[in-house]
Amino acid sequence: MSAEPQPSLDLAALTAGMAKGDEDAYRMFHELYFQRCLRDLLVVTGGREEAAREALQLALLRVVRHIRKFDSEEAFWSWLTVLARSAVVDEERKRHRYLAFLDRFFQREEVEAVADSDADERLNELLEQNLDTLSWDERELVNRKYFARESVKEIAADTGATEKAIESQLVRVRRKLKQCILAQLKDET
Repeated sequence: MSAEPQPSLDLAALTAGMAKGDEDAYRMFHELYFQRCLRDLLVVTGGREEAAREALQLALLRVVRHIRKFDSEEAFWSWLTVLARSAVVDEERKRHRYLAFLDRFFQREEVEAVADSDADERLNELLEQNLDTLSWDERELVNRKYFARESVKEIAADTGATEKAIESQLVRVRRKLKQCILAQLKDET
């Protein structure tokens, strides 16, 4: 950023007024330095206006927090440029941290999805293996309920059993399958 001398500017009075919280001093500062800082930040950000404006806002906040009396234009302009460039760097770091977070998040989601699909695939294999170990009646009941999607009421009406009896049989078969699958998974680990 280049220093542009301001004609008839009492910089010491301006910065001293800003340090005391004088609104007129801040208005004058804004009038004299806002466009100049924005132009320089546009150069620093490679023409990205949104990034330049965001950095300028951060720099202006830092000016308000840390302003002190300056006697020379060069020292003041150097201080402003350091604040502004630091704001650009801070915004870039924040943006990179955010993008890195998103990257890690979506990679983790992909890994979990692959792990979940592998686990689902393995559970389906074990279920198929253990369905073959069931008696014909048990296998038929599971097929009708879970693969043909018949209701308990339909199965009960077709077999002449009560709905309660069919539910009980399904509970026993599910429990049996669960125990077999858990035992096999335990053996694998």
